[in-house]
Amino acid sequence: MSARPTRGESPTADDMGIGAFQKTIEDTYFDRDSARGVDRTFTWFVEEVGELAKEIRRDPRDKQRLTEEMSDVLAWLTTLASLLDIPMTECARRYADGCPKCRRMPCEC
Repeated sequence: MSARPTRGESPTADDMGIGAFQKTIEDTYFDRDSARGVDRTFTWFVEEVGELAKEIRRDPRDKQRLTEEMSDVLAWLTTLASLLDIPMTECARRYADGCPKCRRMPCEC
């Protein structure tokens, strides 16, 4: 987040929660992302969302390409959270009880 994270043992993809994912992204990219800054990183994030949109329109059955693009979007979103010192666990927790507005599953609002 605001300081360079320490490197630790990487979890496997199957047991990686959102907090572990954020730490992995920080361990891998934090120095470069910090140097780039929030504004330019946000631009990269928007570009990745655009690439995902193109893949969805091109072939929504191509699960491999969609997975790659979604993982890129998730990584860039996580990078932004780290640069802004926001734990992704807090972002996810907002939806833990269902819809944050009506608190129901499925949403009724």
